[in-house]
Amino acid sequence: MIIALASLSSNTNGNLNANTRETNRNANVTANVNGNANTANSNTTVAPSGPIVDDFSEKKWNVGVSQFGRMWYDNGEYHMASKPQTYIVMYAPTAAYSTENATVKVTARSVDGSVPSAGFGLVVHGRYSKAKRIEDYTLVIFPGEQPQYEIVMHKDGNQSSLVTRTASDAIKPGSSPNQLEVRIKGTELAFYANGQLLTRITDSENYRRGLAGFYTSDATEVAFDNLEIDR
Repeated sequence: MIIALASLSSNTNGNLNANTRETNRNANVTANVNGNANTANSNTTVAPSGPIVDDFSEKKWNVGVSQFGRMWYDNGEYHMASKPQTYIVMYAPTAAYSTENATVKVTARSVDGSVPSAGFGLVVHGRYSKAKRIEDYTLVIFPGEQPQYEIVMHKDGNQSSLVTRTASDAIKPGSSPNQLEVRIKGTELAFYANGQLLTRITDSENYRRGLAGFYTSDATEVAFDNLEIDR
C-alpha cells in the first residue's frame, strides 16, 4: 500500500488546450509504505484470473491520518481527503487488484458536492518506479457546474496531463455518484464515465502489471464504492 503526496502549483488550471502538459504538481513527493507493500505493488506481478469485487464492507485498504491526508471507512465506503494544495494517491492492498487486461469500475462522489482543485478519480496500472515513486494512469473528474475530466500520468513521482481538462455531459455534477471505468486491452486504455466513452490513450510506458487505486486532491472529502475488476 502506498500514499503519495504532492504540492499543487498555482497553474493547475492553466494551458487547458494543449494535447499534453507537464506540471510541477509533483514537488516534494513522499511515499509512506508499510511492511506488506512488497507484494502489493510489485512491478512483476502476474494478474490473477477471475473477477475482483470490493464493496468496502471489509476493511482491506489502508486507513489512518498523516501529514499527507486521511483515509477511512464509513458506511460501507472508502473515504479519502488530502491536505489543502496537495494530492494523494492510494494503491490497492494486494496483487489481486492487478489491472492488466481488465475492465476496472468504481463509483466515486464528492461528499459535500464541492470539487477539489485537481479533481479526484480512478487509478489503473499503479506501481513503483525503481526509485520507489508512484507510476500510473488516472482518470480524474471535476464534477462542478460544468463537469470536466482529465487523464493524468504519474512517472517516477512526476505528474503530467495526457488529456487536459475536457468538458463532458457524461459526468454528473455535485455530490451525485459517478461510475468511473477503464477498459484495458493490451496497451489500449479506454476511459468511461457512467457508461459513456470519454477518450482513449496508449500505455506507452508499459505499466500494464500495476494495480487499481484512487486519487484525490485538497481537503474535499470523497468516497469510493463498488470497485470491480473483471478479466
